Amino acid sequence: MVARRVWRRLLGHPTGALGGLVLGLFVLGSLGAPWLSAHSPVTTDFNSLLRPPSLTHPFGTDELGRDVLARVLYGGRVSLTVGVASVALALLVGGLWGLAAGYFRGWLDSVLMRLVDALLAFPFLVLAITLAAILGPGLSNSILAITVVTSPAVARLVRGQVLAEVGKDYVTAAEAIGAPHSRILFRHILPNLWGPLIVQGSLATANAILAEATLSFLGLGVQPPTPAWGSMLNAARGYLDSAPWLAVFPGLAIFLVVLSFNLLGDALRDALDPRTERKLA
Repeated sequence: MVARRVWRRLLGHPTGALGGLVLGLFVLGSLGAPWLSAHSPVTTDFNSLLRPPSLTHPFGTDELGRDVLARVLYGGRVSLTVGVASVALALLVGGLWGLAAGYFRGWLDSVLMRLVDALLAFPFLVLAITLAAILGPGLSNSILAITVVTSPAVARLVRGQVLAEVGKDYVTAAEAIGAPHSRILFRHILPNLWGPLIVQGSLATANAILAEATLSFLGLGVQPPTPAWGSMLNAARGYLDSAPWLAVFPGLAIFLVVLSFNLLGDALRDALDPRTERKLA
């Protein structure tokens, strides 16, 4: 089975397995936050202000006496939710966008691709910040802003893959027997695009998490007291000398999650590419 072969190769990829393990630990930590930390991420304790890491508070406490470990764990829920949700929506929107442009071509392709070019002309983070500022802060608006800036790259990828497929014999045969466009697109062409889409989704999620952290750092993401890694870094700016742990732990969390998605994306690209000569099993 193809899926079993890909899975074996992915598990045999050293960096891919490491990325998947680290990412899995973060997912489990975020989901199990109520059980992994006995402290609330939002409850203040003015008797425990800026306490360094200890047995009671393994990651220390912040300027309001809140447990940093709890805030990092719960902040992971925000980052992972925004990253996965925005990329899933971008794959849907960008995928349909690219399918239509690559299959129907002509004037529709020209219009859709010029819109892609216009959006890609803006730097990724600049456009995300602009959209978030227009839409206003909040979790749903962050997801929407990151979806908009991620979709054009997906559309361009899918269009290129579709253009490579439409000239093949199986598409010509389906058109010759009068198969409707929807069947050709979704039953014949789309299944051959899952590999590139999965790789693109993994790599795009890393960028989406970075974008969410940036928006939270600027106050355009989820609002306090809800913990987010970016807002934690923003609050830590004034305590880098006296309480460096406030910046170290959320910064390390962002670094490890983004690195894990990138490692996993590289491993998926190798595992899904039938032309690779690497022995991963």
